[in-house]
Order: sequence, then C-alpha cells, then structure tokens
Amino acid sequence: MIKMVLLCGTLLLVACSPPDEQQRLEKMGMPPAGFVADIAKGKKLFERNCATCHGINGIGTNLGPPLVHKVYEPSHHSDLAFYYAIKKGTKAHHWDFGDMPSQPQVSATEAGHIVEYIRDIQSRKD
Repeated sequence: MIKMVLLCGTLLLVACSPPDEQQRLEKMGMPPAGFVADIAKGKKLFERNCATCHGINGIGTNLGPPLVHKVYEPSHHSDLAFYYAIKKGTKAHHWDFGDMPSQPQVSATEAGHIVEYIRDIQSRKD
C-alpha cells in the first residue's frame, strides 16, 4: 500500500511539474535556447512561406499587410507575437485582410530565422 501511495505521489508530482525550458519554448513556437538566427536563411524561408501574402521584403500585398509598417515594429509587436502568429495563426486586428492561418509547415527554428529577417528589413526601411 505504501509503495502505491509513493508511486501515485511521484506520478502526481511529475504530471504537475512545470515543463522544462525547451518544452515551454516549443509550445510558444519559439526556437530552442541558444538558437542563432541566420538572416539569409530567414529571407529564403520568408520568400517561400510568407511573401505570397506579405510581399517581397515584407511590403504587403492585396492578401496581407506590410510587415515593414510601424505597427509590426518591436515596440508594438514583440518577436513572440510573430512566433505565435506563425504557430497558431492570428485574428485580423489592424487590417481588413482577414485572419492569418497558422503555418504548420514552418518549424520553430525556421520561424526564428524568419523573425530575424523581418526585424532586419524593418531596421533598413526608410
């Protein structure tokens, strides 16, 4: 009986333990700790996965908003907002393009490269 109580207590502790850091990052669609983004990879991934709606260099299209607009700069949309939008999609809230669907084909690591590329083009805009 005592072994059963100890086993149940151990299982309860494991089940209620907070996720480790890597699990937490994955849940948010973020790359692993220690990840180093590559802007060139981000550009290629952006062009393959995002440019149809957000345009070449993030200038926007009739399908999606411009990511070089001030509302997408870090002071208004954090990197986490981009990771979340890629992983879960997001409701339309600044524009009338409709909701953005999740992008399950984009891994968390690929999202990291894409976000770095977006921040780079934002920093270079006029």
